[in-house]
Amino acid sequence: MLFNLANNPIPNWRQPEAAYIHIPFCAQHCGYCDFAIAIGKDAIRDNYLDALEKEISKLGRPHPVQSWFVGGGTPTELNATQLERLCKMLKQWLPLFGEAEFSIEANPDSTTEDKLAVLANYGLRRLSLGVQSFQEPVLQLLDRKHKNPQVERVIEDARKLKIPSISIDLIFGSAGQSLESWKYDLARGLALNPDHFSTYGLTYEKGTPLWKRMNRGEIIPLEDTEELAHYEAAIDTLEAQGMDHYEISSFAKKGKRCWHNQVYWENSAYYGFGMGAARYVAGKREVNTRDLDSYIQKSLSGQETIFQSEQLEPREEAVETLGLNLRRMQGANRERFFMRTGFHLDEITGIKKDYLVQHGLLKDDGESLSFTRRGRHLADWVLTKLF
Repeated sequence: MLFNLANNPIPNWRQPEAAYIHIPFCAQHCGYCDFAIAIGKDAIRDNYLDALEKEISKLGRPHPVQSWFVGGGTPTELNATQLERLCKMLKQWLPLFGEAEFSIEANPDSTTEDKLAVLANYGLRRLSLGVQSFQEPVLQLLDRKHKNPQVERVIEDARKLKIPSISIDLIFGSAGQSLESWKYDLARGLALNPDHFSTYGLTYEKGTPLWKRMNRGEIIPLEDTEELAHYEAAIDTLEAQGMDHYEISSFAKKGKRCWHNQVYWENSAYYGFGMGAARYVAGKREVNTRDLDSYIQKSLSGQETIFQSEQLEPREEAVETLGLNLRRMQGANRERFFMRTGFHLDEITGIKKDYLVQHGLLKDDGESLSFTRRGRHLADWVLTKLF
């Protein structure tokens, strides 16, 4: 089991041993972003931390966890003093135990050595750097403002402070991007020798600036065949350099997988705190309000910050578990799936699985069900057919 406390009678998929903390502040709105963010709200960052601490303190007592994942937004928009305050509250209410992982998302243009020093002092083990591309035209399309020397400086600073793992996010499939352009980004990323890559195909989420530009005909998305070629190039290039392709979008050196994200793919329980944060505890999914002022007001006044809540039925939870398990290269193990859900895997998939296996999108070795290489790229479509 992932993250199971010794002698804990509650299985890890019910008792959270991982915590996500959302910091919504950003310097600008990137064109593709559909996350819960706040622009131009720097003056109330301390108020937000007040509200965040109030929400976390509702735990009533410290709850040890094995991972902190601080995401956003842009957590490194906080200054060094604010980051230290954040770490102190997490240490008080969510103390880390065992071989713990503390991850934070960062942008190259807002990450300074003094901020990294504070984070390293509190045990930062994994810096996830939002690079997205090393080419100015692609960065401009995505509304990213950083420059390549900033990426190199942050990585140099992180290594100087002995932060053990550095991850780089890259986006492929931008409008007009050629395969050679994408291969260039991969090569530039590998030259920095990171421990982990996350590679994402560009999506046009409804309502985002990029989606609006697409609908006005200002930009034309790549064809599916072109995007598939980009994805396959990522697999071939990174695996050739010894990277372990352990999840649809994730590649890691040996021992450098993201532990926290594996909690999600296992469909195990996790805490979530902050504006727009999601949590999954005892089979119930909850999401906080995405409105910053509302979150602060409600939290500080002792009201619930929850915007959405759903208690999953056993079969719904089993379907969700299978869909998340399939994101991993090892897929879903039949024995573990039954132990976890009480359902046989074939009860959930029925004969639809056989059709997808016959068409080369899933593979079934009798013990586990997993995506084929082709199936990984079409994962969302395959899941709609499977369920």
